[in-house]
Amino acid sequence: MTPGFDHSYAGLGSAFSTAQASDPVSAPQLLLWNASLAEALGWSGTPNTHPEQLQALAGNRPLPNTQPIATVYAGHQFGQYNPQLGDGRATLLGEWVTASGDRFDIQLKGAGPTAYSRGGDGRSPIGPVIREYVVSEAMHALNVPTTRALAAVATGEPVIRNRIEPGAILTRVASSHLRVGTVQYFAMTRGGDDVAELVDYVVARHCDTAKLKETPSGSAAAVLLDSVCERFAKLVAHWQVLGFVHGVLNTDNALLCGETIDYGPCAFMDHFDPQACFSSIDRQGRYAWPNQPGIMHWNLAVLAECLLPLIAADTEIAQQTAQEIVDRYPARFHAHHQHWLAAKIGLDELKADDSALVQGFHDILATEQLDFTLAFRWLTEVANDTLAHSPLPELFSVPDALNDWAIGWQARRSANQGDTSTITAAMNQMNPIVIPRNHLVQRAIDHAEAGEIERVEALVRRGQSPFQWHSGDLEWARAPEPAERVTRTFCGT
Repeated sequence: MTPGFDHSYAGLGSAFSTAQASDPVSAPQLLLWNASLAEALGWSGTPNTHPEQLQALAGNRPLPNTQPIATVYAGHQFGQYNPQLGDGRATLLGEWVTASGDRFDIQLKGAGPTAYSRGGDGRSPIGPVIREYVVSEAMHALNVPTTRALAAVATGEPVIRNRIEPGAILTRVASSHLRVGTVQYFAMTRGGDDVAELVDYVVARHCDTAKLKETPSGSAAAVLLDSVCERFAKLVAHWQVLGFVHGVLNTDNALLCGETIDYGPCAFMDHFDPQACFSSIDRQGRYAWPNQPGIMHWNLAVLAECLLPLIAADTEIAQQTAQEIVDRYPARFHAHHQHWLAAKIGLDELKADDSALVQGFHDILATEQLDFTLAFRWLTEVANDTLAHSPLPELFSVPDALNDWAIGWQARRSANQGDTSTITAAMNQMNPIVIPRNHLVQRAIDHAEAGEIERVEALVRRGQSPFQWHSGDLEWARAPEPAERVTRTFCGT
């Protein structure tokens, strides 16, 4: 199969999306190009070698065989239902189908106003584009399901927010941009119109259709709900063990394919804070780190409510079936979280007797305000007996309380069942050395605003191998100094 564009979602009709005309910018300039992603997609050429691609990724003209649209959806934003949102500053060029038949949305974010902009300019400052490019690619390298960045293009035009900033456009790649909020729009705003067609489409695109035969009612809606339940549980468990705080887990930011999307007010923890919350717009801490598992459970319940009429004709049976699926979420989250936490701490599994050991470690992290990432990496280097041969002693000071705790930890590790080298190898793949730290991302943004992209490129490169030591890691891996700490992150709209 020759890679190229297809438009199955646009084919669903005008109820689902609106055709989007281009909104040209004056002086597009390529900032970043993801060559490895382009190669994986089978994308031919680059914006540097093919000027027409630069113009297309700037929104100035369509690429051949594209059919630009803006999609409509709704969503609960901080618990309040907004009946119509939609792609207010995003244009979906189409679905790129690879040679192997994999399908990905190719979307321009910041390409100008759409039918759903609600009075906004549809543009993006360069800061959010750089943040999403850096963090989404780092998340991919950390093995977290995520949307990805193919390109960042400067527009040559200013964007006015709290100040005047340079404008930019991100080319985002996703398995799809279909959200809980997409289902909500048809189920709640439109009173159920076209929900069945949407559900059939999502199941065909994202779910194991063989499960339709395994479901007692043969309900596509039940298959979808169960699939999303598993994906949400696994995704949030991964966020939790990495200390990642999304910041704005509205239902319109909960993708049905289970990928992380919207890197506006996100952040990784530096020093461990069990109540970590960075988003400037989350004043009540609704989406703080400890609340993320529960919020995604809530988002799942909202999806279940939307799907009830399609799960079964009998209301009582539909409610019972949906409740059974939603109730699987806590156990699924717990299983994923415990599996990864055991790997991070170097244990074969977490048993009931290990709860005090694990809690003791987190208590020390909180009391001593230790760096979350470096503390777990310290465990890895100790378990591998490589501490003295790594730069970590220059980056991480070990308090007496942690050394004392490690005596019991080592005793527990001696009781591990299974191959020791396999267990320590798992630690290496679960405890990164580098993450896209807030101060590094902000410094990269500052450089990009000044027209200096080299710092961004270096940060992206370093993030591609987060579990291996590199030369220069005293800078990339270190925790921020107090004056460098970024404690608030911002949405770019």
